[in-house]
Amino acid sequence: MPLLEIVVTERTAPWATATAHAFGCAQGKTPIVVKDGPGFYTTRILAPYLNEAVLALSEGARVEDVDRIMKDFGFPVGPIALIDEVGIDVGAHVASDLGGVFADRGHTANDTLKRLFEAGFEGRKNRRGFYQYPEVKRKGPKKVNPDVYEFFGGDDRTPLPEDEVRDRLALIMVNEAIWCMAENVISTPRDGDLGAVLGLGFPPFRAGPFHHVDALGADAVAARLEELERLHGPRFQPAELLRKMAADRSCFYTS
Repeated sequence: MPLLEIVVTERTAPWATATAHAFGCAQGKTPIVVKDGPGFYTTRILAPYLNEAVLALSEGARVEDVDRIMKDFGFPVGPIALIDEVGIDVGAHVASDLGGVFADRGHTANDTLKRLFEAGFEGRKNRRGFYQYPEVKRKGPKKVNPDVYEFFGGDDRTPLPEDEVRDRLALIMVNEAIWCMAENVISTPRDGDLGAVLGLGFPPFRAGPFHHVDALGADAVAARLEELERLHGPRFQPAELLRKMAADRSCFYTS
């Protein structure tokens, strides 16, 4: 992991932060300093992204399609495959914790990961996940575990529009990053971009969520989020900072 997330509280002495930063650099890592809070920065913006992927499955999408769409967007690993790698038990715990904290913004956690875990699905570590993990590795792409579909309404799938899946997953992460900026969880767009690219695999050629907003235009991103809010609920409500930037036609980076 090339990223080091240094978490500080109101009582953290500057010398302690500087020492941790220097130690991280000596390890060859890229440190960012974030404010203490639920999920810190990287986990906080990752959780709604993964939750949205699970919601897409609940609406009829196929596991491999969701992963392919986000890999086409530029992520090195699809979100469903990532849940298997992190652990379905870990994903269920994080979703439950952060879903409770941010429920006022519509981020209620889907309980499917919890039900999967209770049924014995933990992901790669116990070879029971969204994908199959045979003891003897096979050549070629991983195969989806068809047993998971019983938790998502059965194996009769209804494909979702690819652009909608892409925008729902990508922009809910981008919007949460902007919320973090507004709440001073991160102090600069640069830290937010580094954290997302180096910590989460946000597409490097897009340079992070804040550069991505600048490339598309704050007004276009806000308008798309408002459209998704009308279709899917308040979890897509644009951060107030984004609304202001859209009105001002301003950017996170000046050049």
